[in-house]
Amino acid sequence: MLIRENARKFDGIPLSILDLVQISEGHDTADAIGNSVELIQNAEKWGFNRYWLAEHHNMPGVASSSTAVLIGKLAGETKEIRVGSGGVMLPNHAPLIVAEQFGTLDAMYPDRIDLGLGRAPGTDQPTMWALRRNRNGSADDFPREVTELQAYFKGGEDMRVRAYPGDGQDIPIWLLGSSGFSAQLSAQKGLPFSFASHFAPGYLIPALELYRSGFQPSDQLANPHAMPGANVIIAETQEEADHLATTHFQQFLSIIRDERGKVKPPVESMDGIWTPTEKQYVFRALDPKTTIIGTPDKVREGLRSLIELTQADELIINTVAYDFKDRLRSFEYLADMME
Repeated sequence: MLIRENARKFDGIPLSILDLVQISEGHDTADAIGNSVELIQNAEKWGFNRYWLAEHHNMPGVASSSTAVLIGKLAGETKEIRVGSGGVMLPNHAPLIVAEQFGTLDAMYPDRIDLGLGRAPGTDQPTMWALRRNRNGSADDFPREVTELQAYFKGGEDMRVRAYPGDGQDIPIWLLGSSGFSAQLSAQKGLPFSFASHFAPGYLIPALELYRSGFQPSDQLANPHAMPGANVIIAETQEEADHLATTHFQQFLSIIRDERGKVKPPVESMDGIWTPTEKQYVFRALDPKTTIIGTPDKVREGLRSLIELTQADELIINTVAYDFKDRLRSFEYLADMME
């Protein structure tokens, strides 16, 4: 089931939430997880379709490294909203382990669990080597590993190794990507596809074209289902929204500089914090078409333009703000826009 029964819609399509379980300066992991519980409970009440957690490692400001564990926690705190990974970075894990973990989650929360898969490490290179079970492996193994994972869910008496739980369970698999590779693989396998346009907008339209033109129906999906990502920050005034957005700019700048830390409070101006070159890099990644900052009216029009541009079947929204109350309020504004 792609769309939950009580999902509301914005301009005819459902909206979903991406959560990195951000840890702000002055707070800890327990605070971040508590905030995610509050956010998902409100998201369910407000009618968002799904709530995804993204696997990242060696990042002090991100508490979603144990993605399956957090999915279990948040699914247990809600009743209807779909909960899943956006995504599990498959090269970091044996496909059998992923099948067993998500088979367990599906057994506990039937028809609510999504398994989104990425082929990136979700971290820097030293941490990637610390994570990899096979140091001779590469992202080129991803199609084979996806096929192996699908086989565990399909199950059957002819398999020497079977996933218990997982065997014979119908768990929706999504592929995630920021280039054409996963778009083409999603199309070949007949899977739903989510594009990471919230940080890599440059290849968004070509990737969606590759996905839709090459789509082959499967047992899981009869027609293409594309879900681009967008960053959204909504506040009562444009000035306030721009102020809150400096937290996201600082977060992205810290990644560029390899100075990763907890989420920083907003600043009055980024002048003097970033160089002109760094500013250009940040705004290339956080393109105004997919990073929409402003009042409810401005964001409403920005989202409509993005839907028209991409012909999206669904949007997944990422909101970065230092103060959880500002982040929650931004999603509440967004919920008010849904039908």
